[in-house]
Amino acid sequence: MNKKKSIKLNFVMNALLNMSSFIFPLITFPYVSRILLPEGTGRVNFATSFIAYFTMFAQLGIPTYGIRACATVRDNKKALSKTAHELLFINIVMSIISYVFLFVALFTVPKLREDRFLYIIVSSTIFLSAIGMEWLYKALEQYTYITIRSLIFKVIALIGMFMLVKTKSDYVIYGGITIFAASASNICNFINAHKYISFKFIGHYSIRPHLKAISIFFAMACATTIYTHLDTVMLKFMATDIDVGYYGAATKIKTILVSVITSLGTVLLPRVSYYIKQNMVDEFYRITEKALNFVFILAMPLSFYFMVFAKYGVLFLSGNEYEGAILPMQIIMPTLLLIGITNILGIQILVPLGKEKYVLYSEIAGAIVDIILNALLIPFMQASGAAIGTLIAETVVFIVQFIVLKGSITTAF
Repeated sequence: MNKKKSIKLNFVMNALLNMSSFIFPLITFPYVSRILLPEGTGRVNFATSFIAYFTMFAQLGIPTYGIRACATVRDNKKALSKTAHELLFINIVMSIISYVFLFVALFTVPKLREDRFLYIIVSSTIFLSAIGMEWLYKALEQYTYITIRSLIFKVIALIGMFMLVKTKSDYVIYGGITIFAASASNICNFINAHKYISFKFIGHYSIRPHLKAISIFFAMACATTIYTHLDTVMLKFMATDIDVGYYGAATKIKTILVSVITSLGTVLLPRVSYYIKQNMVDEFYRITEKALNFVFILAMPLSFYFMVFAKYGVLFLSGNEYEGAILPMQIIMPTLLLIGITNILGIQILVPLGKEKYVLYSEIAGAIVDIILNALLIPFMQASGAAIGTLIAETVVFIVQFIVLKGSITTAF
């Protein structure tokens, strides 16, 4: 299969993979939301967002850095194995440290004690993400395997959801099944990895060369996680579980659409990194142009459509109890275009060019804006205030990346 067809296949598989991560809750949410009501879904949404910070700390930026690091040595099995061993070691050590901090928080923060068991179940994603080595498979462009494996587990979880979630008190089961659908397949990743790398001790390991790049990617992950999950966390502490449930319903469709729009950028990262290393300038520009055209063609009509028909989408997806999610959904939909563009500018262009620090600067700016606006708006506007904060934060990220990029491409080669 030639490279052009390979990219198309990888895009389709990665789009399907990302869509499945959100189509699963989209299928189950109309059922679950009517059983658990906004309070129950809000508790699970908060638990997921809360644990995301510990997962982020455990991953330490490796999900993105690992793709680039492994892609550059993918033709040398020994070098690839050595790199994978080093990154896996870092992941496991950081996961242990994350669990220590998590359990300290669960036993010392009063607000967390009530649903302690839920947080422990959801925290299994920390361990599963560490051993999953998704970055290795993406570096090798094994998107067909990743997608098929993931879909099998999601179908099993889908069946379990309808069989086991029966009453309002089953929100803990709902949280557990959600994590099973998203992360349990990582066990297969670990078992299957021997096909691509050797697990035998190689020696001469060196962690230090990875640390500088990882620290930047980790800071990027921190900034992204802050303004991705901070809305939900701040709503929990500044409003109610019901407001968290409204906001979760408002962002459900948006999250699915974003996963499709950003799929191309994720698929192209290993390929673009390879082109840059080989100084294949024409191929670099060609793929970048097509990716940006794809984002504009897809994101603009989707944003407009779901802003206009937000009421029908929310009521169909969640039920009449979620009318408070309509306005937040309308406010947050323009982020489809903004996130799509910054995913290309940042992940596909700046990161392969080795300018990830500028992506970090843009995300720090967005996170700061999001924190300030959330603090000001959530007490008065609840979920709508959180949506406004996210919209403006994404706008700031785009502006910073656009300014940086104006002079980056022409001086990169």
